[in-house]
Amino acid sequence: MPGRLTMAALTFDTVRTLGLSLRDVVDGTAYGLPALKLRGKVLACMPANKSAEANSLVVRIDLEHRAELLREHPETYYITDHYAPHPTVLVRLSKIRRTDLKELLRDACRFVSSSISKSAGRARRPGSV
Repeated sequence: MPGRLTMAALTFDTVRTLGLSLRDVVDGTAYGLPALKLRGKVLACMPANKSAEANSLVVRIDLEHRAELLREHPETYYITDHYAPHPTVLVRLSKIRRTDLKELLRDACRFVSSSISKSAGRARRPGSV
């Protein structure tokens, strides 16, 4: 279609730039591959498992949100048997818009923050300070 803009595929450098603009997110690694972490927990990373497509990203999100993304945007988001049991979604970086990626990383921050809070709450015993 003449005049139509083509979308440049995003890379992990784009993911890093967007992620590091979020509060408490730091650069790191997971399984020897580039990752973003929030208070020591993986937020997003390059997939280590061979079941993922090339130029994909693994993002931690809650399972309900994952189901919604998979249903509404199967061209962008997907899952493989390896990642299915985990609160993650795979993202085709060639299909996602920068603004949607930034929002997804914000959602991941909220999810990881809430899971950190829940695990800290379970670690405390009732009546302890």
